[in-house]
Amino acid sequence: MEPFIVHTGKAVPLDRANVDTDAIIPKQFLKRIERTGFGQFLFYDWRYKSDNVINDDFILNHPQYDGATVLIARQNFGCGSSREHAPWALLDYGFRVIIAPSFADIFYNNCFKNGILPIVLTEKEVDTLFTLAQQENGQLTIDLEAQTVNDQQDFHAQFDIDEHRKTSLLKGLDDIGRTLLYADEIEAFEQKREQLI
Repeated sequence: MEPFIVHTGKAVPLDRANVDTDAIIPKQFLKRIERTGFGQFLFYDWRYKSDNVINDDFILNHPQYDGATVLIARQNFGCGSSREHAPWALLDYGFRVIIAPSFADIFYNNCFKNGILPIVLTEKEVDTLFTLAQQENGQLTIDLEAQTVNDQQDFHAQFDIDEHRKTSLLKGLDDIGRTLLYADEIEAFEQKREQLI
């Protein structure tokens, strides 16, 4: 997993509450077993019209947000089913950070396991980011070590994060990577156990 230390990227505001995982990645695209290849289907029912024509009204299709890597969302983002494909699709599309007033628990946990930083800010702070993103198409800088979100001018916010998750992201470790840190001890235990059998 790629370490996350400081990220600067364009922000796109998705002004919808209770976005569920089926909206993030519709069920008909869950046939792959790899973690890659889902980005093209992200928000598919919103990005495209019924005849597969691009929906120009959807925010991700606005040219000013091409290349956005920070998603600003409303409350309860990632609700619905527990499908891990949702963070896979967001990461594959290019998002490294999602900022919202609240997240669904399972989705929130799955983001950390896949190298996405979900940040909870207050409703007021998120409202300010919506305004900044809509008016200036500005960039945000997220510093994980300092636990801050800054724009190019006056916006500054501090966020909380569990220390274990923070360390894992800073070092680029998923659950398997953390386990492999103890590979020598595991090997020593297995050798000792074999001698006792």
